[in-house]
Amino acid sequence: MQSSRYDILFEPITLGPVTAPNRFYQVPHCTGMGWHRPKTLAAMRGIKAEGGWGVVCTEYCSVHESTDDGYYPYARLWNDEDIRANALMTDAVHEHGALAGVELCIGGNYVANTDSRVPTLGMISRPSTNVDLPHPFQCRRLDKEDIRNVRKWQRDAAKRAIEAGFDIVYVYATHGYLLSEFLSATINTRTDEYGGSLENRTRLVRELIAETRDAIGDKAALAVRFAADLSDPETYDAFAMMADMPDLWDLTVHDYGIEMGASRFVKESALENSIAKAKSMTSKPVAAVGRFTSPDTMARVVLGGVQDMIGAARPSIADPFLPVKIREGRPEDIRECIGCNICYAHNSLGVPIRCTQNPTMGEEHRKGWHPERIATVSKAERVLVVGAGPAGLEAARALGQRGYDVMLAEASRDLGGRVTQESKLPGLSEWARVRDWRVGQIEKMTNVEIFRESRLGASDVLSVGADRVLVATGASWTVDGIGRHRDTPVPRTDDATVVSADTVLSGGDLPDGPVLIHDDDHYYLAAVLALALRQRGIDVTYMTPGGRPASWTRYTNEQCATIKSLADAGVTVLTNRLIDRVERDHVVSHCVLTGTDIPVAADWVIPLTRREAHEALFRDIEAAMTTSGPGAPKSVQRIGDCDAPGIIATAVYSGYKAAVEL
Repeated sequence: MQSSRYDILFEPITLGPVTAPNRFYQVPHCTGMGWHRPKTLAAMRGIKAEGGWGVVCTEYCSVHESTDDGYYPYARLWNDEDIRANALMTDAVHEHGALAGVELCIGGNYVANTDSRVPTLGMISRPSTNVDLPHPFQCRRLDKEDIRNVRKWQRDAAKRAIEAGFDIVYVYATHGYLLSEFLSATINTRTDEYGGSLENRTRLVRELIAETRDAIGDKAALAVRFAADLSDPETYDAFAMMADMPDLWDLTVHDYGIEMGASRFVKESALENSIAKAKSMTSKPVAAVGRFTSPDTMARVVLGGVQDMIGAARPSIADPFLPVKIREGRPEDIRECIGCNICYAHNSLGVPIRCTQNPTMGEEHRKGWHPERIATVSKAERVLVVGAGPAGLEAARALGQRGYDVMLAEASRDLGGRVTQESKLPGLSEWARVRDWRVGQIEKMTNVEIFRESRLGASDVLSVGADRVLVATGASWTVDGIGRHRDTPVPRTDDATVVSADTVLSGGDLPDGPVLIHDDDHYYLAAVLALALRQRGIDVTYMTPGGRPASWTRYTNEQCATIKSLADAGVTVLTNRLIDRVERDHVVSHCVLTGTDIPVAADWVIPLTRREAHEALFRDIEAAMTTSGPGAPKSVQRIGDCDAPGIIATAVYSGYKAAVEL
C-alpha cells in the first residue's frame, strides 16, 4: 500500500492542453537505438510506461539532415518514414496511459553531419565543438536565410511530431547545440537582432517557441529544455524573459559532469539549488533530473517547491517500474541506480544501452525480456549456484523467481564478491546496491537457500546431487603483466615485489614504500586504488600506456573528474608508458611514443592488465560428468567472470541470461 507521504508524486498535473497522470517524468535520454532500431526503442520506452512513468520521452530528435550526429543512433523526424518509426514508440507509451514526449534538436556545430555530408551551421566558421569527437571539419557561419530555415525545420518537425502521436514537443536550448550558441554572450558575436543584448540572444529561442506553438496548436504541450545555473547568473535573466512562454520547463545546469555525473563524484539531487531558483520565477511546471532513487527525496523536492515533476533518465533505466513500486508500497524493491554510467557509455559507443542493475535493459524487443516478469517452470529442478558475486546472486535470484529450488554456495562469509570489495573503495559505496538489492530479493524467497563459508570442490558438488550447476567463481587479477600491450610476462628480478590488485581489494598486508600502479585496464579501478592507497599515506605513481589516465572512462563521463581527483590526492601520473621490467626499487618504463626507456622509482608494483578466470571447479565438474558418476548434474555452465572476466554489468547480464535460458 502506498505511503501517504508519497501521495504528491501520484497527483496528475496539467501541462498545457494535456495532463500527465503523475509526477514521474522520464526525460529525453539517449539509448543507442534511435532511428536505427525503432522496434527496440519502442519496446524499451513502452516498458517504462508500463512501469508507471507518467511521461516518457524519446531521445534527442533531429529535425533535419543538417543535424546528423553520425554513428550515434539518435532519433529523427525528417520525413514520413520517420513519422511511422516514431509512432511505434508513441503507441507503446500510450498503451499504458502515459504521455509521449519528443525533444526536437537543432544540432548546429556540435554535430558533424558525417553521414548526410550537409555543412553544419554555427555562429562562426570553426571546427566541431564536440571535443569528444574532434572531426577535421568546420561549420558554415549561418546567415539570415539559415535562421529562416532553422525556424522552418523546427516547425515542420513539430507538425510531424503531432502526426507521430507525441503529446509533448520540445524546443531544445541547451547541451551545446545551436541554440546554446545563440544564448552565449561569449560565442554569439552577431551584430544584428540575434546578437548583442540578452533580448537579442534569446530571440531565436523565443521565435522557435512561437513556431512550435503554432505548429502543434492545442494538440500537445510545448516544453523547453534549458540550463538555469547558479554559476551563470545571466541564465536567470534569460529565463525570466521566457518564464511563462512554454507549458513545461525541463531544466538542467551547464555542467554535464554534474547533470550526468557518476556517483563517484555526484550524489542525488545535485541540481536542486539551481532548479529551485528558476522554479520560483515561473508559473509553469518544472521537471528536473537529479539521479533520484529515494522516494523520500522525490517527495521532498516536489512538496518543497523545488520542482513539480521528478525527471529521471538513469533511475528509469535501472528500474523502469520504480513508480509502480512506490505506488504499491514496495520501495524496498526498487532496483536503485548505482551511477556507474554504463548506460551512457554504450550509447556513446553507438550500441543499445545496458545497465549494471537491470540486465533486461536493451533486450526488451530482441529477447523479449521484462524487468519484472520471467517465465516460470513447471518442474522445479534443483539448481546449485557456486559463488555469490554479481553473476551468482543474479542467477540465484532469477532462478528463484522462475520457481527452481536453488542452493547458493559462497566460499566466504560475505556475499557480493568483487562488488563487496570494490564498494569499500573511495566513491564506490553506491555500487553495493548491486549486492544489496539481490540479497534482499532472495531473502524473500522460500525456494532459495544461501550457504556461506561453503567452499566446494567437485566431489562436494556431486554429493549435493543438483540437477543443474552454475559456476560463478569469479576471476583474479594476475601479476604477470600480460595484457593489451604485452603478449609475454614482464621480466623482473628475484628481489622485485609485484602485488595483485586483489591483495589491496581484500584488505591484505601490503609492502612498505612507494608503489607504482600500472593501468593497462583503462577503466576506473586503477585510479580508485591509487586514491585508496593515498588515503593510507602511501606514495603512488599511476602509470598507463594511454594518453590520459583511465581512458575508457571518457565513455562514462568521469575521466575529467578522475584526473582531477588524482591530482588533488597527490598521485604522480605518467602517461604513454609501459612497464619494460621490474627491479627491486624501480621499474623501467618504455615510452610508447618515442621508444625510450625511463626508470621510475617504486618499491613495489600493482599491475592491472588482465584477470584470470577461476575455472578449475567447472573443469573438474565437467570431467566428472563424462563418467556419469553418482550425483553428476544434467548440465554445468560457467557464468560471469568465471566464463569471461568483464565489467560488473556483464556479470549480472550473464547470470540473468543463464537463469532465463536454463
